[in-house]
Amino acid sequence: MAEVQHIQLHIMGAANSSTGPVGQTSDFRPPRRINIIRWLRISLYVIVGFSSSTAASLLTRLYYEKGGTSKWVGTLVQVVGFPVLLLPCYFFSRRSGATVVETPPPSLLSLVCVYAYLGLLIAGNAFLYSVGFEYLTLSTLSLISASQLAFNAFFSYFLNSQKFTPFVINSVFLLTISSVTLAANSGSGKPPAVPDGKYLLGIICTLTATATGGLLLASQQMVFRKVLKRQSVKVVLDVAIYQSLVASIVLSIGFLASGEWKGLKREMEGYAPGKSAYINTLVWTTVNWQVSIFVA
Repeated sequence: MAEVQHIQLHIMGAANSSTGPVGQTSDFRPPRRINIIRWLRISLYVIVGFSSSTAASLLTRLYYEKGGTSKWVGTLVQVVGFPVLLLPCYFFSRRSGATVVETPPPSLLSLVCVYAYLGLLIAGNAFLYSVGFEYLTLSTLSLISASQLAFNAFFSYFLNSQKFTPFVINSVFLLTISSVTLAANSGSGKPPAVPDGKYLLGIICTLTATATGGLLLASQQMVFRKVLKRQSVKVVLDVAIYQSLVASIVLSIGFLASGEWKGLKREMEGYAPGKSAYINTLVWTTVNWQVSIFVA
């Protein structure tokens, strides 16, 4: 009997020793593999977001430098490109069709209110930025826009209970001081054909746009946490599409009411590089703005 127990213990010990390292290895490798994939995905998002945002800013500024004069056109190209997201939205909806949703979906009224709120924020943000693109150089506008980090931290503190770390405080302080210094020096980098009053207006509108941008990002994060209660690629695409749809409707109404659409043909004919370049500039500006909005 003792020999049987000894043999059984020996077999169990051998089994545990043989499976122990394997179990540890199998428990160790998947998290490492998943972590690598996660960082590769984040790196891809950063590269795509930075590239699309830079291209969109350059093309928007090019539109004004080469003869574009409509603030409403410069605003609309920032939001009307949402149809390019319909195909990836359909693709990810097919992939996630078999997944089980743990939380109940929000009510239709809640979704309408959320998308209307976010859409109005985007519409105002886009219009303010279009004023900045018209009256400021790209370097000046980019430096002022860097102060959005301060507004991100400010609104995230109140809406999402974001904690202030020493790194965040230091970054916010440096970027805010640089922006205030630039705003105080009204002659720094001012385009020669822009009067001082319009240059100052461009600075004020851009600074206000960075504030609304910070409020927009903090509000989106709050919507994901408290209303939608999930954050997948499909959900992010839905938010990007519907908020841009609302913004497009609002800005289209403003564009028609302003009467600037009557001068589009004359503006196209007077565009320095030509009509085809005018169309290509607006099309690729629209695509790049929408990609940057989705990745952000």
